[in-house]
Parts: sequence; C-alpha cells; structure tokens
Amino acid sequence: MSSREAVTVIGLGSMGSTMARTFVAAGHPTTVWNRTPGKADGLGAVPAATAAEAVAASKVVVISQVDYPAMFESLADADLRGRVLFNLSSDSPERLRQATEWVTERGGTLVTGGIMVPPPGIGQPGSYVFYAGSEEAVAAHQATLEVLGRVDHVGTDPGQAMLYYQAMLNIFWATLISYFYSASLVGNAEQLRPYVATMLTDLAEDGPMGFLRIMTTELDSGQHPGGDNNLHMQAVGAEHVVQAFTEAGLDVTVPSAVAALFARADAAGYGADGLSALVELVKKGD
Repeated sequence: MSSREAVTVIGLGSMGSTMARTFVAAGHPTTVWNRTPGKADGLGAVPAATAAEAVAASKVVVISQVDYPAMFESLADADLRGRVLFNLSSDSPERLRQATEWVTERGGTLVTGGIMVPPPGIGQPGSYVFYAGSEEAVAAHQATLEVLGRVDHVGTDPGQAMLYYQAMLNIFWATLISYFYSASLVGNAEQLRPYVATMLTDLAEDGPMGFLRIMTTELDSGQHPGGDNNLHMQAVGAEHVVQAFTEAGLDVTVPSAVAALFARADAAGYGADGLSALVELVKKGD
C-alpha cells in the first residue's frame, strides 16, 4: 500500500489529465472523475462513477474544470465535510470568494489556485502554482501539492490566487501578441526572434535596459521621472508605429490601443513624465 496521500482529481481535460497522471507517477493513490465519460483511460487512476463517489475516495480533491460554476454543478450532491478542495480552475476573483463560502457552507475547505504552466510543464522544473485561502490547509498538504509544482501561497483572500494568475496571463498574452504583430511587420519571425529574445532578457536584468526593475521602483514610489525620454515623445513615436502598420496593410488594433493610451496620458498632463506615469490612467479605470 502506498504511503503517499490519496488524491481525487475532478476534471480530465488536458490539464486535469496531466495532473492525474503526475500524481499516479509520484505514487499517490488517485481517483478521477470527469463529466464526459471515457477520459480516465490510460491514466493509471481509479475512475469513479460519480463526482460524489470521487470526492468520498480522498480527503484531498484537486479540481481542474472550465470555471467555478462547473464545480457548483459537479459537486452539488457531494459530501464535502472534512474535504480540502484545491480548485485550479479559472474564473473571476469575486467568483472565487463566493465559491469559498459555498464550500464552507457544505463543511469543506476551499483553497483557490492558478497553475502557471501549460499541461506539459506540470510537475517539471520551473512549474509553480499560486494558492490562496487557508494557509494551514496548504501547509498540511504541501508535499502532495509540490508534485504539480512549486507552492506559492499568496494570501488568505481567496481572490488573490486569481489576481496573480490573471496578472501573469495578461503579461504573457500581451507580450506574445506584440511579437505576432512585430513579426508580421518585419515579415520574417526567425530573423526577428533573437532580437526579441535579447530584449526580453535585458528587460529583467540590471543593465541600462533593465526597465522591469526601474519601472517597479517608480510604480511603488509613485514617482515618474521623464527626463530625456518623456511620455510626449513616446506618444509621437507610438503614432509612427501605427502608421507603419497601416502602410503595411496590417491590423492596427493593438498598436492603436497603445498609441491611444499614450495620447490620453499626454492630454491629461503627463507628457513631461516618464513611461510609468501611464499607470495613473490604469488606476483611474476610465
């Protein structure tokens, strides 16, 4: 008999299936359930006939579904008393808070989470998961959770896990979409790629291009020095970028949105400030 903690995985899409397979490989007795039958084949886990049966099989339940209403529907008839649910599904921060109350009312404990790698990265070096909610529950089952990746507990507010998760997704998507645009403008992605790779590396370093550190200092201090590279100059440059895409016959949705943000900041009186002053418009939300 395995000495590892028993785990139930609810939801067997690409993410859930990989998590179940990873738990099995690590020696955890694993029970699985999916709304669509047949997804458990080849995982090495024990399939349950119902979600209630799957929950009853383990004290630890890991959920990977399309959103939180899927959990409400799937576990409506399950006995959650004494169970710790780690829901790694995506949804809004407020929905996660509501879900915590829903689980608590049924006698269980909900820990929300956001897994920060695609399915092939689960359990691999560099993988990590944001968790929020009961610190005690996370600590009690940390060894089991570490099978999926590094455990980063970001606070007791259940919504925090999704705030961090979605913040990182925003950066991920915006960066790659910008690369799609730029590669289309140049017309040769492979020739452009090394320059982009160098820029992304430099941004995170401490050299003259280390803007991640520089901007972090300015964001936290609320100071936005402009100097010789102020927002007015960059607003003009952003319009030139839009013109380049227009002349090339390409879509201008993203370049135009960036130029519009610069223009708004300039018009609002931030023209002499630096790039980080854009955050003042972000905070206003109008």
